[in-house]
Amino acid sequence: FNTPGVKEHCIFLDNPHQARRFHQEMLNLFLKYSANLGANGKVNIAIVGGGATGVELSAELHNAVKQLHSYGYKGLTNDALNVTLVEAGERILPALPPRISSAAHNELTKLGVRVLTQTMVTSADEGGLHTKEGEYIQADLMVWAAGIKAPDFMKEIGGLETNRINQLVVEPTLQTTRDPDIYAIGDCASCARPEGGFVPPRAQAAHQMATCAMNNILAQMNGKPLKAYQYKDHGSLVSLSNFSTVGSLMGNLTRGSMMIEGRIARFVYISLYRMHQIALHGYFKTGLMMLVGSINRVIRPRLKLH
Repeated sequence: FNTPGVKEHCIFLDNPHQARRFHQEMLNLFLKYSANLGANGKVNIAIVGGGATGVELSAELHNAVKQLHSYGYKGLTNDALNVTLVEAGERILPALPPRISSAAHNELTKLGVRVLTQTMVTSADEGGLHTKEGEYIQADLMVWAAGIKAPDFMKEIGGLETNRINQLVVEPTLQTTRDPDIYAIGDCASCARPEGGFVPPRAQAAHQMATCAMNNILAQMNGKPLKAYQYKDHGSLVSLSNFSTVGSLMGNLTRGSMMIEGRIARFVYISLYRMHQIALHGYFKTGLMMLVGSINRVIRPRLKLH
């Protein structure tokens, strides 16, 4: 997004390599602090972007401190961690209903996360973030989780039409605008909605688009008419590590939107994950994966230290 200094000083979480880099730098910061080498007596981490990634990471960092403390790093407590979550919009989780945003905001505040909304980052340097409001947010580690952007190689790939964030522009049938034999789904596709706006970059949208694209490809091969994709919002869940889960369910049973949180939301969150695994791997393999996961939780450390 061309913000000065971001590419040089912030970590992105777009691929496994970047995630491993963040993991290693985070551990190094915590270990330095435990050896009394931390800057200003705090581990300062700034996260830019109040979407699901930024919100969930803010909570997970506090869980990581909790786990390290249990491993013998007694000097590491939540008081040693200073997490700042920066969002340019009016609220975090802008794609979700306001009451869910408010619930997540309150939970993060209870954990000790400093949540800044309506705050625009104008530049980054090795010591922190500069904001449009004139504040300098000191940070030992900075994560950029604001917005989505398709990889650069997608820009005008094969002569296909793309938008400013490198997404392929598609018709309602999910066919690309310049080649009806090429389909695009998920975050790499820009699909306009009849009522205005675009299909949101969410997992449930990608899942629905995959089904629609498969049916349309088969219909096209058989000379049958294609159907337009219609996004159906079934609600969203946001996991705040082991501390809480908040979200909403939408559908025929709820007759609208029903907010859920706590243990019920956590159960639904895990259930949806298992349903996704079953769709990919089948019941037998998913059962084996659950068994192996249960064993690993007993014999393996909860936090990887290398």
